[in-house]
Amino acid sequence: MSEKRIFKGGDVLETGVQKLVYEGDALAKIDGYPVFIEGACPEDRLKIRITKANKNFANAVIEEIIEPSPHRVKPFCPLHNVCGGCGWQHIDYDFQLEQKRNIVAETVKKITGEDIEIKPVLPSPETRCFRSKVQYPVSQTKVSKRLLAGYYKKGSHELVNIKYCPIQPKIIDKITEFIRTNAQELGITGYNEKLHKGELRHIVYRMSKSENECIIIFVVNDTKLNDKFKKLAKKVMEEFAHVKGCLINYNTLKGNLIMTGDTRKIQGENYILEKMDGKTFKISANSFFQVNIGSAKNIFNTVKDIVSANYPDTRILDAYSGVSSFGIWLSDIAREVVSVEEAPSATKDAADNVELNNVKNLTALNGDAKKIFEQLCENGEKFDVTVLDPPRKGCEKESLDFALKLSDKAIIYVSCNPSTLARDLKYLHENGFKTKYIQPVDMFCHSYHIESVAWLERI
Repeated sequence: MSEKRIFKGGDVLETGVQKLVYEGDALAKIDGYPVFIEGACPEDRLKIRITKANKNFANAVIEEIIEPSPHRVKPFCPLHNVCGGCGWQHIDYDFQLEQKRNIVAETVKKITGEDIEIKPVLPSPETRCFRSKVQYPVSQTKVSKRLLAGYYKKGSHELVNIKYCPIQPKIIDKITEFIRTNAQELGITGYNEKLHKGELRHIVYRMSKSENECIIIFVVNDTKLNDKFKKLAKKVMEEFAHVKGCLINYNTLKGNLIMTGDTRKIQGENYILEKMDGKTFKISANSFFQVNIGSAKNIFNTVKDIVSANYPDTRILDAYSGVSSFGIWLSDIAREVVSVEEAPSATKDAADNVELNNVKNLTALNGDAKKIFEQLCENGEKFDVTVLDPPRKGCEKESLDFALKLSDKAIIYVSCNPSTLARDLKYLHENGFKTKYIQPVDMFCHSYHIESVAWLERI
């Protein structure tokens, strides 16, 4: 019996590539040993160098592409190899979707132990210029004091200054360049996260696809509005008709949190309006809304189709509801909708959205999902269908327990993380529900991220 081969950092090897994995790298197995390779594509033949190894797996980089995969394409962004914004541009889009479906299927099977139908991924209607929310970290060069705004290199906090990003609207490139130049002229300093010094930490955009306009949020390491930002806001709004408002967000915390809850208006409006299929959504700076409007519509319609075909005249609980996007989308096929959202700004937007859309059968409740669920249970409330759209960490166990009690017929779980989705599906399966199928939807093209809509029915 031959000894198991031991790898170490610096080893150069030749290998084929099996598949893409969640978190973005590609997987090769050499003598059964997993090696995760940055920038590889399934069916590549590569010469690789091990960068880090332990007894269970190794990480590697490509030294040479011996034979490229038939699915390998030329990235359309010149900064693809350095920017950590999206890592799969070197892979044909249709094949990206296949790989995402496989990731969902393997993750769900591994965690639940069940064979659940995973439908083909619904593609994004647009694969470029689709991002409607952009968050640029800002820093400053030491010598020239030039302001930099862009994305971090993959796996680092080294900023790549982005002049052109093909996955977001072109107007954002122009506005960002204008802000960099004028902020520097006004003496605004970029943030240094190591020293926790400097004024401008992030530039955040919320863009309306339907109206072709945006609001801009300057995230500052300060507790009060400096005159320099008033001047900058005035300059930006005079220069660009697309800019509907400029806001400031005060964030003096150390760490990775981009925006606190403290956002104030400097000039103009503090929200955008997004219109889709006759529905209007008001979205404020701090409110959650999907970043890819075409794919958001695919998700909304996936949920709507399930409800309308199977649960007529239904009472719906819309949990983790943001600006009540699902509730409003479903209101015209439901008897009644109750939306639950923790963020005060989103709940306020939800109330405005109910009025804007003249919805008469939706009640928006503000508070922690778990606590509101508990109150609904205590009041003996029951819903035919519960729509859960939690953050990446998934639902807390107590929230799922209450959802189980509240849901008479079905739970529709919308997820942006296959692992937490699978974990929560397993728990729901153990407590009287069964997943009919999962419909993945591509929200973040050219990245490993994948949204999924899981339809569960009470057994």
